[in-house]
Amino acid sequence: MKGTIILSHGLESGPNATKVTALAKVAEELGWVGIRPDYRDLDASRDLQAITARTGRAVAAAPASGRVIFAGSSMGAFISGFASMQRECVALFLMALPVGIKGYAFDYTAAKVPTVLVHGWRDELCPVKAVIDFAGGRGDTLHLVDDDHRLGAHVGFCAEAFRQLLVSLEC
Repeated sequence: MKGTIILSHGLESGPNATKVTALAKVAEELGWVGIRPDYRDLDASRDLQAITARTGRAVAAAPASGRVIFAGSSMGAFISGFASMQRECVALFLMALPVGIKGYAFDYTAAKVPTVLVHGWRDELCPVKAVIDFAGGRGDTLHLVDDDHRLGAHVGFCAEAFRQLLVSLEC
């Protein structure tokens, strides 16, 4: 086993969502363990405080030792950044990242580790300019694709970008 990947689904999704399932398959093929926490009970409340609970659940899902990667889509990407500040990790993979959520008291932050983002030019929920600024300010790898927030036409692309990140960590 090379390490553990915490794969976090989006707000209106679940642990068997298309993108996290595709990433889990890549992780398994390359010798990583994929853990997909279920946040649906927290998400049902629509309470912004659930973000903190979601982050805590992601951190709790990670083993106490060993290499960890946090990955997620939308709200799953958002909480992955916060989780990376609480549990050491070797990389982040963030899809359709909201860099801020109106009404949430904490400014977005993420560990300065190898980070790959995939974002749709036509994302109707998370402004692309904010993601460009975030990634550019950190020197992260950012893939912009002709898609909307769901990245439905780019699931395979996301899986391949994730594969490339994992392979780059084998050096």
